[in-house]
Amino acid sequence: MTDIGDIVRIYFEDEPTSYARIEDIEPDIKRDWYHLTMRLLQVPEAPETLTWILRDTYINGVEFTMQGKRIRLEKLEPPEALRKREEETQAAENRKKDGGTAGRVISFSDFKKP
Repeated sequence: MTDIGDIVRIYFEDEPTSYARIEDIEPDIKRDWYHLTMRLLQVPEAPETLTWILRDTYINGVEFTMQGKRIRLEKLEPPEALRKREEETQAAENRKKDGGTAGRVISFSDFKKP
């Protein structure tokens, strides 16, 4: 499922044309439709922000048309190292919430010779 902060590849007529970062997803008046705000990531132009009104299925990769032209969004998965680091961070936060501590206290008196 595509969410805020995700990077997507935009296909125009089955050709990848640009990348964008999802900035915001807000519900529309119509059920299952959303205002999808994206920041286009392109060179050499400066980043441009745009908003499309799309069905939830279109945001998640189903092809749609604009002015008769086929368009599709494809969510790009983060690199494995980043995904692993995010999982470790989440696990540490969960431990803190459960009352666990991040580390264990070790007394120096345990190491003193009698």
